[in-house]
Amino acid sequence: MARHDQYREEVAGRANVEDTPELLAYYSDLEKKGAAALWTVANKIEPWEPVSQSVPMIWRYGDLRDDVLRSVELVTPEKAGRRVIYLDNPGRSDVAAAVGWIYAGLQVMHPGERASAHRHSASAIRFIMEGQGAYTVVDGHKMTLGVNDFVLTPNGTWHEHAVDEAGTPCIWQDGLDIPFVNAMEANFYEVHPDLAQAVTYPVDDVTRTWGNPGLTPGGGAWDKDYSPLFKYEWDRTYEALSGLAQARDGSPFDGLLMEYVNPVTNGPVMQTLGASMQMLRPGEKTKAHRHTGSYLYQVCKGSGHSVINGKRFDWTERDIFCVPSWAWHEHANGSAREDACLFCLSDLPVMRALGLYREEAFGDNGGQQPVTA
Repeated sequence: MARHDQYREEVAGRANVEDTPELLAYYSDLEKKGAAALWTVANKIEPWEPVSQSVPMIWRYGDLRDDVLRSVELVTPEKAGRRVIYLDNPGRSDVAAAVGWIYAGLQVMHPGERASAHRHSASAIRFIMEGQGAYTVVDGHKMTLGVNDFVLTPNGTWHEHAVDEAGTPCIWQDGLDIPFVNAMEANFYEVHPDLAQAVTYPVDDVTRTWGNPGLTPGGGAWDKDYSPLFKYEWDRTYEALSGLAQARDGSPFDGLLMEYVNPVTNGPVMQTLGASMQMLRPGEKTKAHRHTGSYLYQVCKGSGHSVINGKRFDWTERDIFCVPSWAWHEHANGSAREDACLFCLSDLPVMRALGLYREEAFGDNGGQQPVTA
């Protein structure tokens, strides 16, 4: 037996004490004093490697879309607060998370509807899935939103959402760090005293000011911890990925991947939530790897499949799937002619900031997992 393995057995043995009447009485006495013996929980709280409570899941848009739209008939934005169908991972139902400490849901609004302005400690993103005429106002900045646009509502910012009278029914994905902020016991929620905020800047000013690649506006001082570019447009994102495809081979594990960044710091868009867009070229299959952190993918173009811990999940446009922390995963584009694009929301900024990020490549079978389910 290798010394490392022997040591692991010895340590595990010390945390595997057999109950005796004397020990049980001892534990009971400790409990009365608000204490407990570490060895009774050591294997649970200090695992050899991450053990995620989340399970790999896929939420098929074709299955959920009618249910999301039906909510319009059943509740109003005023009464519901936000008309959202949230994604419930069975391993995280206790905290209403889609994966890890990330909450996600599908929100719908009809033309002429507006949700009240509010703010909270949780950071949030919106990723537009369908419809025309949606807009968001964040701290006085009004942004018009198109399909596959990605918008931020950072923690503490006043924000509201609406759809123009001339628009169409709109559905977008909400993603928030609500479970994480609740776990930190630091969540606040406040409704705007006027239920709406004034638009104090030209429409879409954030994109015109901060959305020019390689250029920073003169006198454009920004001292917040989140990105001043509240809206990241799909057209510019896809153009950047297409250009990268002509210049680089990409990663064997992620294909062509670009992270959304704060244009001032080149860091993550917000402190607790990160986002990226990746392109899989026609017929491309990535190698498997795993890393710490929780990842929620939305298919915004194309179709294909992913293998997560040996289980295959076939996906098509608008489906959402999750990869729990430390789960083996790989992706494949199912088309020989068209590229596929995956938007990903993650807690990667937290992993990196706390020094907890770790990554490992899958070593067998040419870097790809055997499919067992």
